[in-house]
Amino acid sequence: MLKKIEMGLLLTYLNICGFFSGIKKDERGISGTVVAVLLILIAVIVIAFIWFMLGPMIIEWWETITSQADSVQPLV
Repeated sequence: MLKKIEMGLLLTYLNICGFFSGIKKDERGISGTVVAVLLILIAVIVIAFIWFMLGPMIIEWWETITSQADSVQPLV
């Protein structure tokens, strides 16, 4: 029984290694995946940069708008 479990684990390991080896050798899939990951990474970095650069300015604008909202008279 123990021998069957060991063989099952060995076959599972070899199948997984073969699967990843096939992915590594397939240059078509890797290049597309790499491009997708890089594009997502660049988009996240750009969004974070814009957020950190514009965040304080947006907060200042919001405080100016809300502080002046109390002094505005209704049009009616």
